[in-house]
Amino acid sequence: MHTKLSNPHYPPEIQAECTLINFTVTEAGLEDQLLSIVVELERPDLAAQKKELVQQQNEFKIKLGELEADLLKKLAESKGDILDDIELIESLEFSKKLSIEINEKVEKAKITEEVINIASEHYRPAASRGALVFFLLNELYKIHSFYKFSLDSFIIVVKRAIKLVAD
Repeated sequence: MHTKLSNPHYPPEIQAECTLINFTVTEAGLEDQLLSIVVELERPDLAAQKKELVQQQNEFKIKLGELEADLLKKLAESKGDILDDIELIESLEFSKKLSIEINEKVEKAKITEEVINIASEHYRPAASRGALVFFLLNELYKIHSFYKFSLDSFIIVVKRAIKLVAD
């Protein structure tokens, strides 16, 4: 079930059976989206670096989860005295070493991400104005129904405008 109403009201029996998800575009959300578009077009190196950092962070989280699951499995399967299980102790040492390395890389990634965010903030005024323009255009339908704009078409126009200005 879906609706174009910005704040729908349904009877309690329907609300109990459904989950309401609000896909309404907010000015702050659109500003962040436009900021990433502007940075991607103006500074593709920063955008690529940020994308790579996000991918690395996800890989680190996955690796730490795998290490934890492996350790828990080995601990559950160990029989007798844990201190006599050399394989388990070696696995613990390896996991600790790898965990320390990953945490060091995460700290370096945080510093790099902060530098990227500071560089990206230089483009915030353009993103802010773009969001403002979209919401102004979005109110034109009150004058005439002819003036309806979709977010997708607006983003296409913004990208085209940035490319024209860059040339």
